[in-house]
Amino acid sequence: MTIRRAAIEIHGAVQGVGFRPFVYRLATELELTGWVLNDVNGVFIEVEGESETIEAFTTRLQDELPVVAVIDSIDIDWLPPGGFDEFTIRRSEGTGAKTAVVLPDLATCTDCAEEIFDAVNRRQQYPFTNCTNCGPRFSIIEDLPYDRPNTTMSEFEMCPACSAEYEDPADRRFHAQPNACGECGPSVSWSDLRGNTFDDDQAIDAAAAAVAAGHTIALKGIGGYQLLVDARSDAAVAHLRTSKERPHKPFAVMVPDVATAQRYVDLDEAAVRLLSSPQAPIVLAAAHDGTDLSALIAPGNPTIGLMLPTTPVHHLLLSRLAGPVVATSGNLTDEPIAIGETDARSRLGTIAHGFLSHDRPIRRHVDDSVAWILEGSPRLLRRARGYAPMPVTVAEDLPAIVAVGAHLKNTIAVSVGRNVFVSQHIGDLETDEAHTAFTEVIDDLMRMYDVAPEAIAHDLHPDYLSTRYALSNSVFSDIPKVGVQHHHAHLVSCLADNATVEPALGVTWDGTGYGTDGTIWGGEFLLGDANGFERVAHLRPFRLPGGETAVREPRRSAAGVLFELGIDLTSAPHGLDSFTERDLRVLTRMLTQRINSPLTTSAGRLFDAASAIVGLATVSSFEGQGAMALEFAASQDDPDPYPMAITRAEGPLVLDWGPMIEAMLTDIGAGIDTGIVASRFHAGLERGIVEVARQVGHPRVALTGGCFQNRVLTERTARALRADGFEVLLHSRVPPNDGGISLGQAIVAAASTGQDPATA
Repeated sequence: MTIRRAAIEIHGAVQGVGFRPFVYRLATELELTGWVLNDVNGVFIEVEGESETIEAFTTRLQDELPVVAVIDSIDIDWLPPGGFDEFTIRRSEGTGAKTAVVLPDLATCTDCAEEIFDAVNRRQQYPFTNCTNCGPRFSIIEDLPYDRPNTTMSEFEMCPACSAEYEDPADRRFHAQPNACGECGPSVSWSDLRGNTFDDDQAIDAAAAAVAAGHTIALKGIGGYQLLVDARSDAAVAHLRTSKERPHKPFAVMVPDVATAQRYVDLDEAAVRLLSSPQAPIVLAAAHDGTDLSALIAPGNPTIGLMLPTTPVHHLLLSRLAGPVVATSGNLTDEPIAIGETDARSRLGTIAHGFLSHDRPIRRHVDDSVAWILEGSPRLLRRARGYAPMPVTVAEDLPAIVAVGAHLKNTIAVSVGRNVFVSQHIGDLETDEAHTAFTEVIDDLMRMYDVAPEAIAHDLHPDYLSTRYALSNSVFSDIPKVGVQHHHAHLVSCLADNATVEPALGVTWDGTGYGTDGTIWGGEFLLGDANGFERVAHLRPFRLPGGETAVREPRRSAAGVLFELGIDLTSAPHGLDSFTERDLRVLTRMLTQRINSPLTTSAGRLFDAASAIVGLATVSSFEGQGAMALEFAASQDDPDPYPMAITRAEGPLVLDWGPMIEAMLTDIGAGIDTGIVASRFHAGLERGIVEVARQVGHPRVALTGGCFQNRVLTERTARALRADGFEVLLHSRVPPNDGGISLGQAIVAAASTGQDPATA
């Protein structure tokens, strides 16, 4: 019998997931000796025994992982025997470079959910029940390694019963850092505008009674406050819309279980798995007709964002209510969500009737993630709770880069070794509160991973707050600043999301991106990779009268498009009849004299223009409202596409939307149904993309940018491209919108330093 020893180094999401007790049980079962420990880099194991047994151990180690664990890499070295007598779990080490993956916050697992409703369980009705398979992680961690003293749970000393669970490798709460019970852990409290205060079960009872009475409540969840109202009450939802200053943008709905969810939306097997996954995102799905949900939840929208309870507090609250609740971020428009009670009362005091709070500190805000099922696979549209800050792993170590992202849907990213850590969703940098949250997230990730950046990556737009921060902050005064073109970052983000470094034709369509020529890009075809790109094609340019004002007024985009086609605006053509005669004269003068009317190739603004022209949306209260209305209006599965032309005078190909808009105007004048017009518009864009791809001739096409949140456009285009023999890359781990920009910025900046950014 030959005894050998293997030293095993594992990187990935392997801390805070019950990985060490899993290793302990596996090694003990196989009668191997040695040890396992966590440190700031990952998990380290030494096992000693017969070679065949150790090989079986390493195979099962990867095949039988805990449900939420992820192994990114495993390295094995063979050593002489060490003479171990048993297998032990050693204490974590806190020295060395920090590269360990911090696990995201996870929704309450089935076992814990059953315990809180078990009348004989000691955690019955306890609103902070968790184990190694669920509960807070990222929102409570202070430092690495992930141990209780390095979390906001450090102030709660475990009682003997919880301590025994925590120390027992056979228990599912072994080293569950937030482990607690009603004897030793956090507690909930309620206070309302009438001066009522309650604790524990009475607090949840009072909150449920307030919702049932039609009031808005603020609930402190796992990563910040949420605003909740009865989802069946028009009056309650209308009050929330008015007080939150959110007149039209859809709200998410929380239901107690999958069976209830299926009463409201159409869920296939993939959607059910996503909805009930440990990540538990908001899942967008087609709404059923004739339900009792308020029509004000998603006005004019055939889909609803549905989610299940994410914490025991949510489970307990919904168990006391007879129906679903709206669950939306605890903030005002363009602000980050509140995480502290004082802040929440200050900012939400005019909205909420009462506050269901708790005394477990939240270290950082983490909003709810949003996802959908596209082509049978889950894909993120907002990346936060359940996913952040999980990294995108690359094949080689990268220099330390801080990437500050875009202005809208902002995230930031830092590269540490082979990992690019992408932050939680921060939001639009439109307010002082949002900018403060943005700087705090940068400081937070840099501190957590001891990042001393070698470069800082930013967008080319000189007026983005993120760009100004990168160029002016004294912390980065002595390191290179790498400006990354917006749509190039989109392309590289999509490549990284698909674990490839091979170049692709990036169809990068969105609302706004600062071009290398100083104009507003947004309908781009970029051929390239992290090392650079060529702008091989773009949409036909037009002017935006009023510049940024056009984002909230699709009718201005319509004016720019119609003026470009030589149509007299003063005749109030389609889409412009909401303007006065004086308005139309002013717009004409602005466009003729090029006053505050920047040139753009924006696909997003082209969607807005078409939406206004067909009479769906002339003004909007949130970005993309006009484009969404056009998408939802499309009623035909196989429409006859509107024509688009491809021209080239000099330089890039130009995909000309002129013939398409002219054909639209003809159909509208003939009284053709709006659903048919909208369908033909989408089909025309799809046909135009495919034709550009044919002429460029590159075999791989990446669809990226905010316009590819449009299901009709994305599915039609991907299907048509594949039918023509192209390989199609879509986003999944990071959003196609500007939430994925920071990832692309980090990898482009790494490439600019000479580092190979190859993704694993």
